[in-house]
Amino acid sequence: MKPYYQDKYATIYHGDCLEILPDMPNADLVLTSPPYDNLRDYGGHEWNFNCISNEIARKIMLGSVLVWVVGDETKNGSESGTSFRQALRFIEIGLSLHDTMIYQKNSMSMPDTVRYYQVFEYMFVFSLGRPKTINLLKDKKNRWAGCSNFGEKSNRGKNGILKKTGRVVVRDYGVRDNVWKYNTGKGYSSTDDIAFQHPAIFPETLAGDHIKSWTSAGDIVLDPFMGSGTTLKKAKQLNRKAIGIEIEEKYCEIAAKRLSQEVLDLA
Repeated sequence: MKPYYQDKYATIYHGDCLEILPDMPNADLVLTSPPYDNLRDYGGHEWNFNCISNEIARKIMLGSVLVWVVGDETKNGSESGTSFRQALRFIEIGLSLHDTMIYQKNSMSMPDTVRYYQVFEYMFVFSLGRPKTINLLKDKKNRWAGCSNFGEKSNRGKNGILKKTGRVVVRDYGVRDNVWKYNTGKGYSSTDDIAFQHPAIFPETLAGDHIKSWTSAGDIVLDPFMGSGTTLKKAKQLNRKAIGIEIEEKYCEIAAKRLSQEVLDLA
């Protein structure tokens, strides 16, 4: 199939991902955010989750990772629970739920009068076997950095005997937790004004953080619901090979414009 856009590091395909995915190479990371219930109208297109989940799972190699960023619609006073059903579906077809993560926003889209304000979405991290690449981000400032444990650290074994393990000094930064907080909206989610012509972009830093966590330079990153191209932009910046699929042509155009002005970050 002829690409809609292609450069050395990124390729965009315009069309239905159910039809295009079988021809795509296996991916080291699938990072995507599918349409959430009926929360947005993305050109009026429909999609079959069960069929598409099968095709996505076929792109996951042993050691590869799928990050599924999803939320739920509230209708008639009840949340849909679609996110949980989708997570269980991926488990049923053979993937392991490596981590259930939270993407927390700095504000809600619409205040509610009968429930606590909704400020998060799920980031389900699936894998086939143990992820082959795990680069846990260590940017959580330790309150007690530089302090020690006031003597030799000891662990008590099963037999009840204390075993000395040596003196421990707290490092400046530790591994972050699995709730990731981001500022969202104009000026925060993206540095590209054109990206906001898409109704529901996720932060560039979110995409970059997952790409850093689960891939290495030269790996393939696939987004079957590409939208405005955020995943591809960050993958290209981080020296990964990016593939995106999008059914709505106007979003392909936005993504192509964003990618055409990106330069590779070799740092």
